[in-house]
Amino acid sequence: MNKITHSIYVGIMISIVIFVLFYLTYFGYSYYRLPMEERFYHPQYNWFKPSGVFGHGLGIIGTLMMIIGVGLYIARKQYGFMERYLRIKYLLEFHIFLCTLGPILVIFHTSFKFGGLASISLWSMVAVVASGVIGRFIYNQIPHNIKGEALGSGQIQMMRDKLIAELREQSIFSEEELNELMQGKNSRNRKSKAKSFLKSKPIQAAQRRQIFNVLKAERKLKQRMRNLKRMKSLFKYWHVAHKPFAIIMLIIAIIHVGVTITLGYRWIF
Repeated sequence: MNKITHSIYVGIMISIVIFVLFYLTYFGYSYYRLPMEERFYHPQYNWFKPSGVFGHGLGIIGTLMMIIGVGLYIARKQYGFMERYLRIKYLLEFHIFLCTLGPILVIFHTSFKFGGLASISLWSMVAVVASGVIGRFIYNQIPHNIKGEALGSGQIQMMRDKLIAELREQSIFSEEELNELMQGKNSRNRKSKAKSFLKSKPIQAAQRRQIFNVLKAERKLKQRMRNLKRMKSLFKYWHVAHKPFAIIMLIIAIIHVGVTITLGYRWIF
């Protein structure tokens, strides 16, 4: 899956989340905007209430989404489940999608009535989603290979050396010019220097673009090498915050489902 396809993939999932959020808000606005004591008199009370067909269904579907999102990601990452078919990078996006849309459905299932265990579960969900967004940002700062596995500093250096060797093999820049470019303090300074070096060189536009692309990729790897240790450390500490909230949320969800079944609540079956 190339970068464009990946962007489309992520864009579709974001669009689905936004569409569902707006649809549920629009569809149930007349009910959700009412004070709790007045909702009983709403003509569709039996439909929207947490134990109603629609409200109950949202809770079941939302909970299943979170279980699948967490379970599938852990099974692949920790135990290599379907390793041949599921790349971590794309499975992570799907995990975030399910664990964002799931809590939204659960919140509408509660019809925005929070108290007791439900309140703890809600804020645990909010913390999980918020920390998940932060975790995705940190994850993206760590270079990964095509399988989504994190790269070490040695591997990144090898990739960077290959890019530098590619520039050297083209024999466009002299060794002095190449060394000066590699020591550039920032991308703007490097690009300006490269342009000045290329002015007197007979190269075609396509080759010129290729050179700038290689320089850009090399600069990006250099920056990531600098940030690698810090980002890996942040990612480790992020897990310390993210996992407990996820565990609390799942435990409370299990208790809630158990109590619901014990009290005799059923959905459409």
